[in-house]
Amino acid sequence: PKSRYCRGVPDPKNRIYDVGMKKKGVDEFPFCVHLVSWEKENVSSEALEAARIACNKYMTKFAGKDAFHLRVRVHPFHVLRINKMLSCAGADRLQTGMRGAFGKPQGVCARVAIGQVLLSVRCKDGNSPHAQEAL
Repeated sequence: PKSRYCRGVPDPKNRIYDVGMKKKGVDEFPFCVHLVSWEKENVSSEALEAARIACNKYMTKFAGKDAFHLRVRVHPFHVLRINKMLSCAGADRLQTGMRGAFGKPQGVCARVAIGQVLLSVRCKDGNSPHAQEAL
């Protein structure tokens, strides 16, 4: 997260975490399928946004835009840093190498545990194969 050490954190790429019919209850969308992580890893905000767009596009095409509710269940708060190095001729005179190597913020990611749900799609039972294929 942003702190006094890590200033100027870039904004995450994803702005929308809920897509589709958000207000529909369990009785209208009884079927729910999840995308679950098998590893402990960092998932970048770009990857989460790409997954949301791909899933939304597939579900809209095959099930219809009012036939599902898609939710991104993880939020990117962890700041990724990069220690930029020069690669031109004479760079060894200009840069300091690993001295003072605390990098500049490059992007944000979500820390994901084993078995944590990344995306959820709720829909009717008739659209269950489409929801499974979308994830």
